[in-house]
Amino acid sequence: MAGSVQRTPKSDTVPVDPDVPVVELEPIQLLAPDGTPTDETRYRRDLPTETLAWLYELMVVTRDLDGEFVNLQRQGELALFASCRGQEAAHIGAAACLRKTDWLFPQYRELGAFLLRGLTPAQIGALWRGRWHGGTGFTDRCVAPIAIPIATQALHAVGAAMAAQRLGEDSVTLVYLGDGATSEGDCHEALNFAAVFNTPTIFFVQNNQWAISVPVERQAAGPSLAHRAIGYGMPGVRVDGNDVLACYAVTAEAARRARAGGGPTLIEAVTYRMGPHTTSDDPTRYRSDAEVAEWAARDPIERYRTYLRSVGILDDRLAARVAARSQRLRTELRESVLESDDFDIADVFDTVYHDPTPDLLAQREQLLAETAKEAK
Repeated sequence: MAGSVQRTPKSDTVPVDPDVPVVELEPIQLLAPDGTPTDETRYRRDLPTETLAWLYELMVVTRDLDGEFVNLQRQGELALFASCRGQEAAHIGAAACLRKTDWLFPQYRELGAFLLRGLTPAQIGALWRGRWHGGTGFTDRCVAPIAIPIATQALHAVGAAMAAQRLGEDSVTLVYLGDGATSEGDCHEALNFAAVFNTPTIFFVQNNQWAISVPVERQAAGPSLAHRAIGYGMPGVRVDGNDVLACYAVTAEAARRARAGGGPTLIEAVTYRMGPHTTSDDPTRYRSDAEVAEWAARDPIERYRTYLRSVGILDDRLAARVAARSQRLRTELRESVLESDDFDIADVFDTVYHDPTPDLLAQREQLLAETAKEAK
């Protein structure tokens, strides 16, 4: 046809990169929903006994503490809270395999990862109460402040990874994203930068099936979120997000590859948000009880508990130790929240820049003057 453009078949012009494998639609799984080992042989599940017990303790304590946070919010002690119930295996498994010097860039649903890195319930509670600057203490543990704006932390993670490259550091950055975040431009830009500059970044997408009230099938038309990795030229992996051992193994492999100079990886952890998006949400308005019941049967803690019993790791002694720690941390959280004093409003301005700008100082003085008038 006149004026038509003859195009060479894509396979003739674009070489296939052997380091970017085809994305498998079936999620990688080491433990079946009933707690029995699968026949997956590409990844190891034979972690040290201490590590297996530690993962269980973190998951149980996280769920119990999560419930205490929800109770405190319902009692008017916290402004808001985003529950991670049902997603413990995903975010804990991803963080547990990394070094303490590897940076985590969370969204707002990674309570277990915070505990894993040594942040206290009192610190986390003060953050959700709105009386403590989110960056203080978190960055001491190589954890960025929680990101309420959707997907912005993805760009921060890639920037940190690029800085590590230039400094010659042998470190990895992991960014937690929700399925809704993959619809944001910031996420695309971060993935593209990471691929082009071959940064040691792990994009860990917790696909909990809902971006508030929008189901994942209304967000993406492709086979899966992990398949988006193909367009960026990086590996994409789907993993059962309710299988803590699979999440650990898949992320460990992505970290190994990144440290060896292999660049970024996009991991989609298929999981489910059992509770509301936040305590301000009513999920009964957009999802069915049958759907929730179906996912409850795949509970990550019960699955792992069954496995640990079968291999002789979970006994009465470990169960008692976990229960005691859980009770201790819940008490610590409640006491820290109920006994907390109001913070100095000037701290909000003092922690923005190392050297405050004239405009910021003027705003500070204006606010202090206004609060002084209200106090009279």
